[in-house]
Amino acid sequence: MSEGERAATPAPAPAGGARTPADPPVVEATGIVKRFGPTVALNGARITIRPGETHALVGRNGAGKSTLVSVLTGLTAPDEGTVTFGGEPAPRPSDRDAWRRRVACVYQKSTIISTLTVAENLFLNRHDRGAGRLISWHATRRRAQDLLATWSVDVDPQAPAADLSVEQRQFVEIARALSFGARFIILDEPTAQLDGAAINRLFGRIRDLQRQGVTFLFISHHLQEVYEICDMVTVFRDARHIVTAPVADLARADLVATMTGEAAADRREERAATLDPAVTAALNVETLRGEGYDDVSFQVRAGEIVGLAGAAGSGRTEVAETVVGLRTAAAGAVQIAGNRPRPGSVPAALAAGAGFVPQDRHHQGFVPGMSIADNATLSVPGRLGPHGFLSRGRRDRLAQVMIENLAIKTPGPELPVSALSGGNQQKVVMARALADDPRLLVLINPTAGVDVRSKEFLLDKVEETARTGAGVLVASDELDDLRMCDRVLVMFQGRVTDEMPRGWHDHDLVAAMEGVDLDA
Repeated sequence: MSEGERAATPAPAPAGGARTPADPPVVEATGIVKRFGPTVALNGARITIRPGETHALVGRNGAGKSTLVSVLTGLTAPDEGTVTFGGEPAPRPSDRDAWRRRVACVYQKSTIISTLTVAENLFLNRHDRGAGRLISWHATRRRAQDLLATWSVDVDPQAPAADLSVEQRQFVEIARALSFGARFIILDEPTAQLDGAAINRLFGRIRDLQRQGVTFLFISHHLQEVYEICDMVTVFRDARHIVTAPVADLARADLVATMTGEAAADRREERAATLDPAVTAALNVETLRGEGYDDVSFQVRAGEIVGLAGAAGSGRTEVAETVVGLRTAAAGAVQIAGNRPRPGSVPAALAAGAGFVPQDRHHQGFVPGMSIADNATLSVPGRLGPHGFLSRGRRDRLAQVMIENLAIKTPGPELPVSALSGGNQQKVVMARALADDPRLLVLINPTAGVDVRSKEFLLDKVEETARTGAGVLVASDELDDLRMCDRVLVMFQGRVTDEMPRGWHDHDLVAAMEGVDLDA
């Protein structure tokens, strides 16, 4: 048996994933200090993770979570403090193979190489070699098949990685981590791009792997997931460890208060939408038909917030993208503030009065190497100077107003957006959407991957925008995004199947999104 095959075989685990009190922690970090110039990213931080746990690490953006992950994976050496694995000191930073045998991280951004097959990704730079030291592709594919079967990952090892779903990529990355021998895996925002059914499958696989002796550190901004899948939770705030406790002993309101350092507020006050039927509707969608949806009709009135809910594949994202011109409908019509923009044209939709926050800020929302000022003003060149000439002074003044209005934490408008935290990057995307005082604001998963405080701020800004008379369309499967809506339209398999007024219950909305009839 080769070294790779031995690593692919699960280590014996106690029955049911149980552990004995004498077992040393899988990983323990104590007194961790890390500075980047004048910035203190971690200040005496600590965490202890026991065998067989699924341990949550939560905190607002900038709390130190990412830096701790870098320390725990050996990518960053702490200035002070110690890290141990199973009671033994962490490997030298240069010994990458030793780190891989102890810990692996499945990041929110996949590290799978799309141009390679699944087998090539699993054993990159570890291929079996035959006579003459040439790669034996047959042996590599056989090892990949054995590895995937061992960990119950139902993926063809010869399939191009580009054809995998987000869910399948995550399972392949977990299998690759386990092939090195690691039995401690960090999951960084693993559900950010998954629908409800895929999340349930992921949680099922986590529980299965726990029973086989795998321990997880689970990082998420979705607190309901922490309560669903995790045993323990550690909270970081302002680069420090605040508390570690069993999840069952920490009420959600107390957890939020610990993360923010403030008493948890009740859900925002009910917003009394003032809807004047005499005012032109912000959006009219008439019998829209296209790829992923069919016969969709609805209206968003001026000052109204309408949710478009549904699981992935329901058609909600496709409809929202059609409204703002990212897609072209096969039939039907879209009318924005009384205007009918040219179908399939984002500039035409913006000119008609739309503002837009896309689904994926990293690929659709901003240009990473450009400054905050340039990103925030991309959609309003006419406000930056006459005849196509841009005034840097005008740009910076407008950007500074946006920075203050959206409370973007930055030393100045020239900072590249890539240098901001996720929550502040999303605020830049929102700033651009609001730059031209839109009559219609279209948001797709507007709080995905942002911390609790940023989420609350962004949702408050949406309600503030509606109070000015703009209509808002929120396409999302995140319940917190939908609670502020005056009504929620539910899509299932490409059609609007239900409408729920404000005050809906979570289980009713989730059931409708999943196509479940509770009265049956």
